[in-house]
Amino acid sequence: MLAQQRQDVILADVRARGAVRVTDLVGTLDVSDMTIRRDIAELERQGLVHRVHGGAVDAHHTAHEPDFAVKRMLAAGEKSAIARAALAWITPGSSIALSAGSTAHLLAELIAADPTLRPLTVVTNSLPVADTLHAASRRDGDRGLDVVLTGGVRTPSDALVGPVADAALGQLRVDRAFLGVHGLGPDGLTTPNLLEAQTDRALIASAHDVVVLADHSKWGVVGLARIVSLESVDVLITDSGLPDAARRIAQAAVGHLLLAATTATPERGEP
Repeated sequence: MLAQQRQDVILADVRARGAVRVTDLVGTLDVSDMTIRRDIAELERQGLVHRVHGGAVDAHHTAHEPDFAVKRMLAAGEKSAIARAALAWITPGSSIALSAGSTAHLLAELIAADPTLRPLTVVTNSLPVADTLHAASRRDGDRGLDVVLTGGVRTPSDALVGPVADAALGQLRVDRAFLGVHGLGPDGLTTPNLLEAQTDRALIASAHDVVVLADHSKWGVVGLARIVSLESVDVLITDSGLPDAARRIAQAAVGHLLLAATTATPERGEP
């Protein structure tokens, strides 16, 4: 297969799914990962995709929302590091909110595995987060882990959104909200889903502090709907892959910027 033919296949896959993984394309196209990376680099040069760790996302479709399984596969190492760093911002006896998204779900898995964080109340509009925490609560005999799941309309990312979710969140107050986002940049946080943007704003309004969980590949990605400005973020936890220019912008806008370590390098910043 010629390079142009491979790139056409890759672009079609990105536009159909919103994102692709290098490892999947290696198997599909029967070429080396370096060949796929060169093809993705060429598509990025043409402005058709954005490279992210482990794959690529659509550069143009601001209204396209990849499904939860696709999101979970991209930038997996960075997301795990961010979730580990976020765990330090949770204290026993508190109430927190967890949004939908793959990084928030990784944080939920860490919470589920850590009995020292009990008692803890978790409010969420994410079905995978609720399932993970509910399973841990049943396993532990319901000792100190309470899960509150909003209602709402299900999105491709397995979030519950819309007026029902907004009304539920409007009645609640939590100590800290942990929010995953589709994209962020100088203009703030964005998502492809209009209803999810409104529900995310309701989740933010319910919290005393807002912690955003976003790996470096999210910087510069723009969704259709704006959620809030960077100035509304108390803590941004990202990773050391964030470019220097983006670090300076984020540092000036958010309350606290934390770069989670993906290697042996310690995290920069602490609660």
